[in-house]
Amino acid sequence: MVRFGVVGTNKITDNFLAGANELSEFKLTAVYSRTEEKAQAFAEKHGAEATFTSLEEMANSDVIDAVYIASPNSLHAEQSVIFMNARKHVLCEKPMASNKREVTQMVEAASRNGVLLMEAMKSTVMPNMQMVRENLHKIGQVRRFVANYGQYSSRYDAYKEGTVLNAFNPKFSNGSLMDIGVYGVYPVVSMLGMPQSIKAEGVMLESGVDGEGSILLRYEDKEAVIMYSKITDSHLPSEIQGENGSILIDKIGSPLDVKIHYRDGSIEDLTQNQSHTMMYEAKEFIELIQSGQLESSINSHENSLRSVEVMDEARKQIGVVFPADQR
Repeated sequence: MVRFGVVGTNKITDNFLAGANELSEFKLTAVYSRTEEKAQAFAEKHGAEATFTSLEEMANSDVIDAVYIASPNSLHAEQSVIFMNARKHVLCEKPMASNKREVTQMVEAASRNGVLLMEAMKSTVMPNMQMVRENLHKIGQVRRFVANYGQYSSRYDAYKEGTVLNAFNPKFSNGSLMDIGVYGVYPVVSMLGMPQSIKAEGVMLESGVDGEGSILLRYEDKEAVIMYSKITDSHLPSEIQGENGSILIDKIGSPLDVKIHYRDGSIEDLTQNQSHTMMYEAKEFIELIQSGQLESSINSHENSLRSVEVMDEARKQIGVVFPADQR
């Protein structure tokens, strides 16, 4: 049994708990919020015993073994380090942090304290994405990876009416690349590695974050195109194109349907029956703790560092600067 605390009493945490509660080894024991009322309400809703309004107190308590952090992106690094310094394992929501400097600090804290740190990138540990990796060789030499994710933000209407919520506020290291684009960047760099060159374009909003954008990654013998948006919906699938065929992935951020289309016209369905999409990250994390491992081979520290390095360069080219970059 691994006893978890959660930081963040939002919809993402609700979803995570819905998935994690499918695992008999998972137990929610503590909730942090800045206000006691919110912490209490969330704890009652999800059956947690303890509530905290101090991160340090929660980190140093003996009621948790690990923490799931789903606070705004700008707080990930600082909060994660507090828990790791108290020898608690950390599952941190994507993107891991604001920039490479912060991710490096987190990785160093994990190493220094001998604890597990894992980015909660759900798609890469889902069975359907596992099938993509295992069957990639079947399409021959890979020439192009097109990762596409466009989801009109539920907060964009408020933005257009003059209310800048967290999702469009650079103070919280947000914007479409950080919140949506990362779902394309992470699997690309985890499968293809670091590119030789990065070219990025985007649409800037007046608040100082990007509304949508595209990144072109060039490799020696292939390329990757990553498209993302929080101001439009997209229904295009993602695709890995090889010389012998292509793998079609319906949703790069949450793959539910995966097929190989061969050049001869035949189709191989790789789709697996899957449970709650956020269960698999909790499962991977708990299994690593129980086996005494300090890093995931899929959502590895290297993959987190690679993806944030690509996003740092893309932001520089697009002109997205966060307060966290100037600290």
